[in-house]
This record gives sequence, C-alpha cells and structure tokens, in this order.
Amino acid sequence: MELVEPVPGAEIGSGAECAVAEPPVWPEALPDPVRLRLAELGADAVGALPPVDVPASLRQVARFAPAKRARLGGPTIVAALRAHVGFRTAVVQWAREHRVEAVEPPPDDPVAVATAALLLGEPAAPAHLELVAKRADDSALRAERDAALARVGRLEAELAAARARVAESEGAADRARAEGEAELERLRKRLREQGVRLREAKDAAAAAQVSAERAGADVAAEVAALTERVQREQERAESERARAARAEAGAALARQAAREARQADEVRLALLVDTVDDAVAGLRRELMLGDGRGPRPADLVAGATTASGGARRVDDPVHLERLLALRAVHLIVDGYNVTKTGYSDLSLADQRERLIRQLSALAARTSAEVTLVFDGAGVVVVPVAKPRGVRVMFSDPGVLADDVIRSLVADEPRGRPLVVATSDKAVADAVRDRGAYTVPSAVLLMRLGRV
Repeated sequence: MELVEPVPGAEIGSGAECAVAEPPVWPEALPDPVRLRLAELGADAVGALPPVDVPASLRQVARFAPAKRARLGGPTIVAALRAHVGFRTAVVQWAREHRVEAVEPPPDDPVAVATAALLLGEPAAPAHLELVAKRADDSALRAERDAALARVGRLEAELAAARARVAESEGAADRARAEGEAELERLRKRLREQGVRLREAKDAAAAAQVSAERAGADVAAEVAALTERVQREQERAESERARAARAEAGAALARQAAREARQADEVRLALLVDTVDDAVAGLRRELMLGDGRGPRPADLVAGATTASGGARRVDDPVHLERLLALRAVHLIVDGYNVTKTGYSDLSLADQRERLIRQLSALAARTSAEVTLVFDGAGVVVVPVAKPRGVRVMFSDPGVLADDVIRSLVADEPRGRPLVVATSDKAVADAVRDRGAYTVPSAVLLMRLGRV
C-alpha cells in the first residue's frame, strides 16, 4: 500500500457544519499515540454527554472519576468509538464545543491530525495512521542503528590497535633473528679463516718433515716443535668449532624465543577475538536475534533438579553487589513496586524519573544489563528518550508489569545469571522457579543509596 503524505496546512473537520462521515474500517491495531489520544478524548467527553448518547458498555466507565476513565476504561472507550457511530458523532460535537483543537488540529502534529481524521471518518485517515506508525518505527530503528554502529566502530578500533601490537612484536622478532644470523655468519667466517690457517700449518709441517728427513737428526727437534704447533692449532680450531656450535645453539634459542613471542601474541589476539565475539552476542541480544547456543549438556541430565527457592533470595546489599559483578548478569526491576517502597510521596512521573536516574548510575558502575518495567496503565504518552544504560519498558493495555517480568525471565537462556528486584511474592516465586535470583525492593534501594 502506498503511503499518502497529508497536505501541510489542510484542516481536518473544520467548521461546525462538518458532519462525521461514515469512516473506513478502523484498523485492529492503532498506533499507541493515536490510541491513547482517542482514549483521553473519549474519557473527557463521556462524563459530559447525556446518558442517551453513551453506549451501554461505557455507562459504568462514565461513573468513574475523571482521572481513572482513560487509565481503566481506555480500551473500552476506543472500542465504543470504533463500533458506535452515534457515540463517535456525540464525541466530535462535544469536542467542537469544548476542545476544538481535537477536531481542528494544527497540521504540524501528526498524532492529532491522524486522531481527528479517524474520528471524522476522513478518507485520508489510513494514510495519517500509517504516517504516525512509520515515524515511530523509523525513530526506534535509527536509534538502534546508531548504537550498533558506535559499538562496531569501537571494536574495530580495538582490533586495529591489537594488530599494530602484533606487527610490532613480529618486527622485534625479525630484528632478533637478523642479529643472530649476522653473528652466526661472523663465526662461520672465523672458522673458515682457522681452516685456512690449519691447512697452512699442515703444509708447513709437511715441508718441515721433508727438511727433517733431509737434515737427519739435527732437525728432529724442529719437527717435534712444528708438530706441537700443529696440535695447538688443531686445539684452537676445535675451540673455534665449539664456539661456532654455541653460536648456532644461541641462534636456535633466539628463533625459539621469537616463535614463543609470536605464539603469545596469537593468544592475545585470540582473547581479543573472544571479546569481539562477546560484543556480537550482546548485539544479538539487543536485536532479539537469540544467542544461538541452546541448552548445555548439564541442563539435560535426568534424575536431578537444579536448586531454587529460598536459596536464590538475596537479603543484603553485599550479596547483591557480588551478583551484579557476574559476567553477562541481567537485572530486571519491578518499577512501581520499588518506587512505592522507597518514595511513595512523589508523583508517579517523579518516581519513574528518580528510579531511572539511580539505575543509570548503577549500570555505569557495573557490567550488568538493566531492564526497568512499569505498568503502562495511566501513562498517556510513553517517553521516547532512552536513558543511558537502562532499558525502560511499559506494559501494554490490559497487561500487568508482573506478566512482562515473567516473560522476560522465561525468554532468557538457561544458565544466564538473572536478578529480579521485587517484593511481590507471586512474582518472586515464579521467577525463582525459572532459576532467577530475587531481591526485595528495600535491599535494592539500600544499594542504590550508595550510588
């Protein structure tokens, strides 16, 4: 389906005489901002409409306090707007009288434009809804892409530095090898010179022997002297050969040292590759691609059960500190359970902001992955900005944060260290059965107080 961009400046449903047209079929899944805007507008209108204009499914919701209508009856209000043209017409008429910006929105607010187009049954409503959904998806994808590119850049820089160190080590080994070979060549040259001398001495001895034979007894002593000299030269030659052998052994040791240095560099490079592999595994988890490992053999042994229950309850900050120091640990926090334990006097928005700030500081000081889960009921607009080091999640309408926490624990691979911060006994028992450690909210707050 081709997406049609709304014309900038076009007013939707302007003028009191504009009636609500029969809309196209509403999509089953509305973008969250549009759905929340519809629930808020319907909640404000249903308390002021005459009972005859309120569908039977909303009469109980109309009796709620104004602050609770959108939070508790949001899905019912949106369903009534989808199903009842008369109720939708009454809401539009009420909006023209009390909240004209809801039916005549500014063109620079895509969410308001899509909401008004849907209420008024504009033919362009599907295009506006698609535009809102596309912009939200594009924003999330750009943020994930930028974070992934930054991590890859850092890893490439570390790999280049490791390669430079390996090249430097290889250069040092080459220099040592060249020096050893030069020394060996010098010793071989000296050995050749000694051989020449030895041959000259032998020739001289032979000549002396001839002279001795000719001279007879008078030159016997000189022959003996020459023989002794030859023996000394031979001993010196043997000594030179021994030195040459030692030099050869030294060169062999130098080559062995170079090989060992190269092997050590290869080990360091392998460690770096393992680090890169761990980073890629973290990226796979971020993109929800799975880790590709599956269960370990020890997880499949029959006849035994992994210890769980009370042994996995953490009752002091020191034990919690040791868990957060584990490699690849994942800390999951039951948001409102913690904030209402520690600072219930603040508004819900201030409670969320304070807990997010404290968990960001904790994540910066540890290697833990941190996920914070809040109940989505009552949150009109989900914050878009992602805090540093903390994944913030809001449960969908009709879904409790407790169920989201159980799903997070169930989706993690067996064997990964998990820590769940909650004082809800049902949640704690459920996640301990899945192998997670549980931390009461008060213990987590004591640890956060030291950040």
